[in-house]
Amino acid sequence: MLRLAPISAFALAASLAVGLPVTLASRVSSAQEVAVSITVPPPPLPVYAQPVIPGPGYIWTPGYWAWGPEGYYWVPGTWVMPPAVGVLWTPGYWGWVDGRYFWHAGYWGPTVGFYGGIHYGFGYFGVGFVGGHWDHDHFFYNRAVNNFGNVHITNVYNAPVHNVSVTHVSFNGGHGGTSARPTARQEAAAREHHVDRTNVQAQHEHAASQNRAFLSSVNHGRPNVGATAHAANFSGAGVVHTRNAGATPNAAHSHNAPHQAPVHQATTPTHGPHAQGGGPHSGSHNAGPTGQPPGGDQHGGGQHGGGDHGGGGHGGGGGHGGGKGH
Repeated sequence: MLRLAPISAFALAASLAVGLPVTLASRVSSAQEVAVSITVPPPPLPVYAQPVIPGPGYIWTPGYWAWGPEGYYWVPGTWVMPPAVGVLWTPGYWGWVDGRYFWHAGYWGPTVGFYGGIHYGFGYFGVGFVGGHWDHDHFFYNRAVNNFGNVHITNVYNAPVHNVSVTHVSFNGGHGGTSARPTARQEAAAREHHVDRTNVQAQHEHAASQNRAFLSSVNHGRPNVGATAHAANFSGAGVVHTRNAGATPNAAHSHNAPHQAPVHQATTPTHGPHAQGGGPHSGSHNAGPTGQPPGGDQHGGGQHGGGDHGGGGHGGGGGHGGGKGH
């Protein structure tokens, strides 16, 4: 069962006090928390490059629009350490149901589950994850969709992806949303044991909620910072700015414009473990993704043909990834 993320009592009261488009909704669990639905859609996903990985072991978690007392705010993408060996991140997503938008929380698990068909980029192209996989207790990275910079990464393989359908849509269902529906495999993944987002992820989201520059009402859906190498660090080294921060509002809604770094816009692995079930390739690499120009951009990617998981252990996304007020 897909989980709806709760909103804190403070955020709920604040949202209602300022007249934001919030309505109460039923909770999936018996916890004493109130879930809310939003009557306006989240802004399009901004375009940004992936920052250089801090070191071996980190897994990429894409940016998303969360909901707080003053409306939507951007939570930059960042690298995080997984809570356990063998798990991957299934990103959260906004889903439209009966005229309202609900946040479905992300989670860590053995298989990447359904995340609304949202094309978050960098391995998350709407279905599954092609950015890497576990082989026993080692995580192997697909160099085609990860930015290593000058960082020494040993466990690497190369599985280019192709056939992109560029989109920045940030929600599933409804007018203008993605039309993806969970497959039987993804529904099975939703029933597996999951682990919520880590404390670092929660702190990262909270830090973003405290920065007014991330509010959609302030940046008009075009945040200046798109991603950061280190969680909760939004200035200095490792911070990546969005490509459309200075664009007009209409430009931000143009979902079909091509971007640089076609490797991040591709979707179908042509070889490697996700295409043929082959094993990983070891080797020391410190170059960025194949074909990626300096500062190459994220977000493209149509439905890729990659699997929901790769090698040994797998995971699917964790925690509440967004839409949770503070």
